[in-house]
Amino acid sequence: MKTIFAFSRQNRLRICSILGGCMLSAGTLSAQMPAPRIQSEINSSQMVAVKGSQHPLANPQYDAGRMPSATRIYGITLYFSRSAAQQADLDALLAAQQDPSSPQFHQWLTPDQFAARFGVAQSDMDKVQNWLLQQGFSIDSIARSRNAIRFSGSVGQVESAFQTEMHYYAEDGAKHFAPATALSVPEALAPVVLGVRNLNDFRPKPQHIPARSNFTSGSSGNVFFAPGDIVTAYDIKPLYTAGADGTGQTVAIMGQSYIHVSDVEGFQKSAGLTVKDPTLVLVPNTGSDGVTAKGDESESDLDLEWSGAIGRGATIKFVYTGSNTSFGVYDSAQYAVDNKIGDIISLSYSSCETELSASDLSTLDSIFRQATAQGQTVMAASGDQGSTACSGDTNLSTTQQEAVVVNYPASSAYVTGVGGTEIASGDGAGNSTYWDSSSGSDVINSAKTYIPEIVWNDDPSSCPSGQNCLSASGGGASSLIGKPSYQATLTPQDGRRDVPDISFYSSPNNPGYLYCTSDQSAWDTNDGQVGSCTNGFRDKSSGLLTVAGGTSFAAPIFAGMVAVLNQDLNYKSGQGLINPMLYQLASDAATYSAAFHDVTSGNNDCETPSNCSSTTGFSAGTGYDQATGLGSVDLAVLASAWPASGTVSLVGTTTTIVASSTTPSVNSQVSFLVTVVANSGSAIPSGNVSIAIDGSSATSYPLDSKGTYTLTTSFTTSGTHQVSASYAATGTFAASGQAVATVTVKTVTAGSFKMAASNLTVSQRSSGSSTITVTPSGGYTGTVNLSFDTSNDTALQNLCYSFTTMQSNGNGTVVVSGTTAATTQLTLDTNASDCATAAIPATGMHSFKTLHPVNTLRAGGGHNAPKPGRNPVPAELAFAGLLLAGFLGRHSRKLRKLACVIALVAAGFALSACSSTTTNSVPNPPKGTYTFTVTGTDSATSTITANTTFTFTID
Repeated sequence: MKTIFAFSRQNRLRICSILGGCMLSAGTLSAQMPAPRIQSEINSSQMVAVKGSQHPLANPQYDAGRMPSATRIYGITLYFSRSAAQQADLDALLAAQQDPSSPQFHQWLTPDQFAARFGVAQSDMDKVQNWLLQQGFSIDSIARSRNAIRFSGSVGQVESAFQTEMHYYAEDGAKHFAPATALSVPEALAPVVLGVRNLNDFRPKPQHIPARSNFTSGSSGNVFFAPGDIVTAYDIKPLYTAGADGTGQTVAIMGQSYIHVSDVEGFQKSAGLTVKDPTLVLVPNTGSDGVTAKGDESESDLDLEWSGAIGRGATIKFVYTGSNTSFGVYDSAQYAVDNKIGDIISLSYSSCETELSASDLSTLDSIFRQATAQGQTVMAASGDQGSTACSGDTNLSTTQQEAVVVNYPASSAYVTGVGGTEIASGDGAGNSTYWDSSSGSDVINSAKTYIPEIVWNDDPSSCPSGQNCLSASGGGASSLIGKPSYQATLTPQDGRRDVPDISFYSSPNNPGYLYCTSDQSAWDTNDGQVGSCTNGFRDKSSGLLTVAGGTSFAAPIFAGMVAVLNQDLNYKSGQGLINPMLYQLASDAATYSAAFHDVTSGNNDCETPSNCSSTTGFSAGTGYDQATGLGSVDLAVLASAWPASGTVSLVGTTTTIVASSTTPSVNSQVSFLVTVVANSGSAIPSGNVSIAIDGSSATSYPLDSKGTYTLTTSFTTSGTHQVSASYAATGTFAASGQAVATVTVKTVTAGSFKMAASNLTVSQRSSGSSTITVTPSGGYTGTVNLSFDTSNDTALQNLCYSFTTMQSNGNGTVVVSGTTAATTQLTLDTNASDCATAAIPATGMHSFKTLHPVNTLRAGGGHNAPKPGRNPVPAELAFAGLLLAGFLGRHSRKLRKLACVIALVAAGFALSACSSTTTNSVPNPPKGTYTFTVTGTDSATSTITANTTFTFTID
């Protein structure tokens, strides 16, 4: 009889954790189970604020009151950070996966492998779950990658657990909710918390713009883009002919609304494509199917239709969230990455960077890093408000709306940002060079060749009050993300991640894209449109077309192109981040001129005065620019230049960085020598290295003829500092992983000081003060810590003392802040009653014996001076005792009375004698002259020290 034990994936990981690790697969790449990081039980007695957890759109100006305590919030997600070792390991892995000379090149991880290597330890997960349950929350799910936990609970439970208040915010006719203050978590939990999401319902916006103006129309003569036109313009047809149409690839479209599959089918039929339904994947526990906001359904319709229209053989999956508005498209992305849905992920939603909290940025970028490690290519629309990406976000200030800023996630270093172009007005309808003419009937797929592009910018000169009319390609420099190494050579030397990377036609007017949707917000109901694609691309009732534009079209179109490219070049498991290869190919002048369409005309300035105050954006120019990136592509030529899977033959490189001193002083110059060498052959790498100091934005520098660059700098603060360097790939040499040099900067305190102290004489049972003077020399400034010793610690055990300024350890301090001497007082008290344990707190003194305790036992077993509280019996009292004993031995009553009188007199003498040397049975410090030695030491540099002596006399 055979017994079979079946364990779930989660339990397998738990068992592995208990046993100390499991061999998951050969592809684990030497992964080890994560070490526990929560060192104690989680409790709420000590709380720590979560940095950047307050949402920028929770503006007090729009506060509409507190949420009812019983209101339930679903899908709250706590994201876990990676340890420093895990983060370093992940950075190294991502670099190796893109390095053709590395054995880990394109060796992608599965989500389970990612969990085993970069997730949290099971014991930590258990502690977090227990704490959440103790707060009254219910656990919804644990991420497969073990980097997040999802739970639900009431507003009251949220407010209690995270020490915040949940409020409503009324903005632009809508009502949202969000925490009114930053979140806090227990101190024990803080080291593993990256952020907490889904405590607000501010959702990212779709990036498409409906249009009603320019396929060649048989009724108006206007032209519009249908799928065949894009195939022609960007030279995709040769790859179709060669058998590459995306078969074997999966493109995942991210959404936050249900769609009607019949719209996708209507589009495919109208365009003459094979009908092929997308696979719908509703993110679990996000609500039921439904359309949640205006524009969401039409956004997803066009994404699905156009990605499938270009990647015709690819599997198209639609990952979307349901009717619960606590969730949105970023939850779709997290689910797609956590379950590795799709080799290619396309996002047509974005948030301007001003709207992102630090917590949002860190959690989302963590997701896109994971996608990169798993071989998933992520692309995102750069936005449709030109250089002012926040324009129209009325919950922001006017200054914020008019600021030059870019959209995220297009600005992520792990995402390909896709911008927008358009054709010039003279190249549209009626131009027979580029378009077939109509003869009374619609001509689908009428573009004849590539149509030259300019920067998309349809901003009108005027705009109705209260509306946002901007219509232009998003682009610029990120304010949140530093320059990645692949952008080090071709992009502006601004130290920032530049957006976009690539661009395609996006204008809704020049010429606009056809698509089909049931989203009535996309229809021109003013002209009688009551449907979409009920008669070919037209509404059967009104004869109208559904037309729009935006980078929302450009992103899924490029997603379809990458699917075709991957199949053509045999990248069966995807390519991960394609940006390094894009920029590497563009760095070769011949390849760039043949495979890319360089856009050199136009800008993305804000040109609508009512929406901005003449904001200057970015202009197109030769090569890379921040309006269109590298331009668009000729896909067939690009595919011929792109290395096929298994044929990459770049020469591997190694980058090193060495500091001229590992222990420099503050403000002193130190040099860092960066060297790039080829791993094979004798050629010396050329190009650029990117150097970053303490994790700041990297700056690009050219290598010399020896393959080196020397950076000379200085540090203004003491402590540990790091300088990192990485090499960007060229057409010959592969990129190198990051090299790091660590230095410990020391504080140098100039000069020294001298000390003096005044002698002191006091009467027994009284106190006095010695003045201690610290005199600087050689420009010395700083804090001097003071301590002292005496010539007879035993005799002075019942002394107490104080400095003018005391430390908790009983030592004093004096601050030297200028060129003149500084003084302090050392007060000494010889009255033992003042120095008793109970009296010291009231007097503000410190006990001498706690600073200089004396051992009361001699080595031979004898005793030193009597212990405090155990005084010797005075001789007078002893004599009286003898007399008393003798007289009491007699029987005479008179003698006994006399003995008593003698004893009382003797006792009086004894008490009188004791009154001058003891207090409450504790002896006062004896009379005499003692030497005190006072030592001063600089608080920052222990080698800077001085001492002085003074005499202390008790008379």
